[in-house]
Amino acid sequence: MQSTQLRPVRPAAPLTIEDLYRVHRRRLIGLAMKLVDDVASAEDVVQDAFAALHRNWSGLRDASAASSYLSAAVVNGSRSMLRRRKRARDYVPPHELPARSAESLAMLTTDQQAVMDALAQLAPRQREVLVLRYYGGMTEAEIAAATQISQGAVKSTASRALDKLERLMAEHRPAHLRQTA
Repeated sequence: MQSTQLRPVRPAAPLTIEDLYRVHRRRLIGLAMKLVDDVASAEDVVQDAFAALHRNWSGLRDASAASSYLSAAVVNGSRSMLRRRKRARDYVPPHELPARSAESLAMLTTDQQAVMDALAQLAPRQREVLVLRYYGGMTEAEIAAATQISQGAVKSTASRALDKLERLMAEHRPAHLRQTA
């Protein structure tokens, strides 16, 4: 007696985005869930992947590759979401830095204390630009991207902030050390 092995029947490749959604959505949400540990975020990642596929549908050479494209898009979208979460968790805006302890103040030189006090008196955007530039070592383009302002605004904000910082520092300088105008 011959034994015949049954091969799993594979459905024909879906031809529309709706078909792909119906066939692959649950699997992709499961994949995203394993990566981001949150149902709502997983659903967002999968929805973004389908939206990207829809935008690029006309450029898709092979409809059977759409499933692979979606899987890759979900993995990449999950990675991006995890990076954004980490950045958001780690970021503390300069104007929300915790109050300095007596120990940390004692470790600062008088000049460093004066700079920190003067920075605290700047407008939040000015403080952010200077901190990102001088403490974060970022370029003007990187600061513009991080703060979502133009490079020109970064330059002018930094210039005004430095002028104000210089005035504030001069006010705190002992009288015998101030230059006469």
